[in-house]
Amino acid sequence: MRDVAIVGAAITKFGELWQQSLRALAVEASLAALKDAGVDHVDALYVGAMSGGLLVGQEHLGALLADALGQSHIAATRVEGACASGGLALRQGFLAVASGAAEVVLVTGVEKMTDVDGVVATDVLATAADQEWEAMHGVTFPGLYAMMARAHMQRFGTSARALASVAAKNHAHGIKNPQAQFALRLTADDVLSSAMVADPLHALECAPISDGAAALVLVPATKAMQLSKRLVVHIAASAQAGDTMMLAGRASLSELAGVARAGALAYQQAGKGPTDIAVCEVHDCFTIAEIMATEALGFFEPGQAAAAVEAGVTSLGGRLPINTSGGLKARGHPVGATGVAQAVEIVTQLRGEAGARQVAGARVGMTQNMGGTGATAVVHILEVR
Repeated sequence: MRDVAIVGAAITKFGELWQQSLRALAVEASLAALKDAGVDHVDALYVGAMSGGLLVGQEHLGALLADALGQSHIAATRVEGACASGGLALRQGFLAVASGAAEVVLVTGVEKMTDVDGVVATDVLATAADQEWEAMHGVTFPGLYAMMARAHMQRFGTSARALASVAAKNHAHGIKNPQAQFALRLTADDVLSSAMVADPLHALECAPISDGAAALVLVPATKAMQLSKRLVVHIAASAQAGDTMMLAGRASLSELAGVARAGALAYQQAGKGPTDIAVCEVHDCFTIAEIMATEALGFFEPGQAAAAVEAGVTSLGGRLPINTSGGLKARGHPVGATGVAQAVEIVTQLRGEAGARQVAGARVGMTQNMGGTGATAVVHILEVR
């Protein structure tokens, strides 16, 4: 397997982008990433998208993007894994370059979610749950993650304020990100005073529906040295694991076993451990998801992540900044784009180009992207050498 590097990274503004189509967003991010990489053609592209057909009536997104970029002759593939679609697309691009199947690969994540109302969007997102045993009984994702939150609270004594502190922290980071959907400063009290969606989760503990796209250009590391005068960001590990689709099939609702497996595989591939990670983007679709993900990745012992958040450990300036982009909660969550957007943030950090949210001296970063309640888990470790 060849060493793979990221030489181009770009992201659109995230938000309610009613004036831009799914195609336009994907093209905007892709062209910007190609320009950043200094290339004008690719051998293959992978598009991460969850529900273009249900949300905007458009499938066959690989061919759509290749055609829009004037490269309709290349191998173009759409990748779907619920909210992990972007992370899976990055993994497929990595494998294509690492195996020698392609020299230059474009990975784009995109979703256009706000052209439908909230009820429709909720129904579409519910397709990532077990239809027969969960969705058909009326359980939505807020309800599923609320069960996980309650289990964590009962097992470890995690407080509602600690969960709210995750949202407050990520919004504080999002204010420093010009591409974020919400430049909104929140306190834990603001979060706790917002409407209850599914006890114990409040409205301000749930990621929004969003429009947006992000893109990366991958090449062999030897080629990266020729293309870029910047610090070369290597993909040190790309790992995937899974878990049961339905929560009822799991031994514990207070752990993300699939994330833990993917993280362990990534650490093994990279020859690193949790203490080597300087900055990390995790999948905070709900506040409890960040708590459970950081425990699954070994940053904190089970039950200890909540206290770390309240102590400022995961804030900018803390020992391990988590979700410096604002995370899904503040940056936004166009589901197919999220996994790619996470990698764009880590590339930006490792290049030293994150501006007001820069983590000083960051040389190793991680992304954790998951679909559903963690039935699909993807972890990447990026580094500059």
